[in-house]
Amino acid sequence: MDKNERRRDAEARSEHPVRTVVEMRGITKRFGGLIANDRIDLKVTKGEIHALLGENGAGKSTLMNILFGLYQPDEGQILIQEKPVRMEGPNQAIQLGIGMVHQHFKLVQNFTVVENIVLGLEPRKNLQIDYGKARQAVMELSRKYGLEVKPDARIEDISVGMQQRVEILKTLYRGADILILDEPTAVLTPQEIQELMEIMRKLVKDGKSIVLITHKLKEIMAVSDQVTVIRRGKVIDSIAVSEASPQLLAEKMVGREVSFTIDKSEAKPTKSRLTVEQVYATDTSGKAVLKGIDLEVKGGEILGIAGVDGNGQKELIEVLAGLRKLQSGRITIDGQEADRMHAKKMAELGLSHIPEDRHKHGLVLDFTMTENMALRTYDQPRFQKYGLLHYGAMKAYAATLMQEFDVRPPETENQARSLSGGNQQKAIIAREIDRDPAVLIAAQPTRGLDVGAIEFIHRRLIAERDKGKAVLLISFEMDEILHLSDRIVVMYEGEIVGHVNPQETNDQELGLMMAGSKRLAREEG
Repeated sequence: MDKNERRRDAEARSEHPVRTVVEMRGITKRFGGLIANDRIDLKVTKGEIHALLGENGAGKSTLMNILFGLYQPDEGQILIQEKPVRMEGPNQAIQLGIGMVHQHFKLVQNFTVVENIVLGLEPRKNLQIDYGKARQAVMELSRKYGLEVKPDARIEDISVGMQQRVEILKTLYRGADILILDEPTAVLTPQEIQELMEIMRKLVKDGKSIVLITHKLKEIMAVSDQVTVIRRGKVIDSIAVSEASPQLLAEKMVGREVSFTIDKSEAKPTKSRLTVEQVYATDTSGKAVLKGIDLEVKGGEILGIAGVDGNGQKELIEVLAGLRKLQSGRITIDGQEADRMHAKKMAELGLSHIPEDRHKHGLVLDFTMTENMALRTYDQPRFQKYGLLHYGAMKAYAATLMQEFDVRPPETENQARSLSGGNQQKAIIAREIDRDPAVLIAAQPTRGLDVGAIEFIHRRLIAERDKGKAVLLISFEMDEILHLSDRIVVMYEGEIVGHVNPQETNDQELGLMMAGSKRLAREEG
């Protein structure tokens, strides 16, 4: 079903052909001297997917947090189902039929799927929770919208994509007719993204309305009906997706022409800077997760690792970064043995690590940006004086890096948790690149970034390659792997199943290898 058919289908079941279900008028929100939202107007109609597009820190999530009652606007008015409301908090938003799926999920890890979905609204039988009834209600919702879940599985044991389905079911269980999805594809594999789009289509076909907060132009073009572009807190335009193009939306989003191609010269590999020989590792239960990994990354090249999430990439990164013990094998950095080193020693040997989980391994969220930018280098002489930290030098260093990498807002004394996910990512990348490493591990380096920031980060990774660094790129973005890598290896079930040249393959062939249905051993000539 195309977008026009979906709209007609939704309108046919509406009491009014085009009914506004959400209207925000003149919404303004300030955080100190920062104006996050500046007199924003937004209209969402019944049965549509309305994309909210903008750069990292543009004010998209702030606006939707206001709609969901997490923030109070300083100015402006909200209308739900054409009636003015003052949104006092999330409970009121839920009562008004609004549900929000946050970028970082709000789930209890050791609870089951069913327990998370009904939490706070558990059906009762006498004085006991009726889990049989709860399970039945969850499964009925699951079948209705194609949200297949394992009701009795614990959250800690299911994939990120499955956790997102649980979050969506939580909102539907509470009767949401208006769903806010905040960067819903930021942590999903390509297959999971396609599944989510199908779920969204089913939801709007049933008369739901969706506000999709995103910066991914391809997904907007594929699934949205309307798009509102926000730049630096202001609405730039609101247009029908059928009248837009990716190039037009990108230019409106960042305020300049954006290149969608990666401009790089041919790689000039030098000596081997990272070698991995017959590395084996297990998880906490003793199950093998790495099975004889062999890799070599030379200076002056980007080696891309392709694979579906959960096939050993995470464990390989942790072993290389000194965060996980290897069972056996050998790792060297610039010829130095590194297979039994902890994270700090690996860093001293010349390894920098852009982690895929920026909250767990990248930042201390309650530290200031000054403290976070110096996490790797605080013990250097330039940041110490008479045995004490030289905070002024740390602050100046943080300010310089944040300006160079366009981290917004550029306030060094803000807590890391106050920044948007994309700006947190840019801060980590700035810190790791500035260390001038021999080996740079970039795990999902552009996850959560807008097209302008992606363009910038790609240029920086290529610049590191051209300085003679060895860059190991791990990404679930097929285009990123194909266009940025000089060589590609494919991982499947903890093994390397293929070596390919980016110029001699395509996404179909890579996809087959990632699924384990095709193995190649074609080395570049």
